[in-house]
Amino acid sequence: MAANDPIFENDVSRRIVHVDMDAFYASVEQRDRPELRGRPVAVGHADGRGVVATASYEARRFGVHSAMPSRLAMELCPELVFVEGRLSHYRAVSREIHEIFRRYTDVVEPLSLDEAYLDVTHNKLGLEYGVEAARRIKADIRRELGLVASAGVSYNKFLAKIASDWRKPDGLCTIHPDRAKEFILRLKIEDFWGVGPATARRFHAMGIDDARSLMRMSFAQLTREFGAQGAVLYKFVRGIDNRPVLAERERKSVGCEETYAEDVCGRDAVSAKLDEVLDELLRRLQRHRFEGAVLTLKMRHRDFTTRTKSETFAMPTADERVLRHAAHALLDDMDLPEDGVRLLGLTVSQPHAKRGVQGVLLV
Repeated sequence: MAANDPIFENDVSRRIVHVDMDAFYASVEQRDRPELRGRPVAVGHADGRGVVATASYEARRFGVHSAMPSRLAMELCPELVFVEGRLSHYRAVSREIHEIFRRYTDVVEPLSLDEAYLDVTHNKLGLEYGVEAARRIKADIRRELGLVASAGVSYNKFLAKIASDWRKPDGLCTIHPDRAKEFILRLKIEDFWGVGPATARRFHAMGIDDARSLMRMSFAQLTREFGAQGAVLYKFVRGIDNRPVLAERERKSVGCEETYAEDVCGRDAVSAKLDEVLDELLRRLQRHRFEGAVLTLKMRHRDFTTRTKSETFAMPTADERVLRHAAHALLDDMDLPEDGVRLLGLTVSQPHAKRGVQGVLLV
């Protein structure tokens, strides 16, 4: 380090998890349509002007990837199955994934429908190690949603993100502070956050191809050539990234759900299970001092079909009598599957009453 290079403090006390769903859109389609499992699948338009939104790992083995023209994808993989995207459905599944995240921490920063940062330094389950939280989150997603996620764990966002990509699919990688330098020195210049194809070409033209050569550049050199991005890269190559995980500032909902080892059959049995879920919901509402104007009942069948039904109140509430009556009214208004219920969930949302709402509305 040159004498005029700045010295940055490095906070290694945090436990940050980056979760990235593996081939998210394609995996949801394969989960929902068993005939697609094990086959090369692309979500997108198959016509001449279409592009691939997401490709399954079976398709990626042929070189098919996102943003690739559909025509080229079919040339690379003649057996490729194209599926039209269902964005509203993927959003609903993403909400379910985030419900799992919030069992562990409320400090969740969504990056897209299929990835997020979680700060589990002070988590709800009192887990000492971030890797244990990551392992449990992956298991919950697989067991309850039938999907696969990769996770990276480290003391900052930069390293957690790189770690989540390291062993895909179904990966789990931890980068400890005392191993960070060794890990970073294995990276290519393209592995660094913010280094796209154009920036990578500029680095290559300067003879900077990897972390080792990047490390030799001074702070002054990097900022002169790349401005603010150069300052960020100077820190990243030294394992420094003190950016906080930016959670939503206002809680928008409180919910809970239960997945059953054996499907619950019969209205009386389902009703009893619903009471148990409601009891937990009431405890959480009290703990978070939360009231909401919408109660939503979620029910999942054995085949992963998920249905929801909501009731909207005139004003936000956390009153046990009101919520218990509404929850069972919603259940009574839903047809139960003959083969039983796999999951029940209840969520209270909309902390601010919408203008013009009068009485009770069934949605």
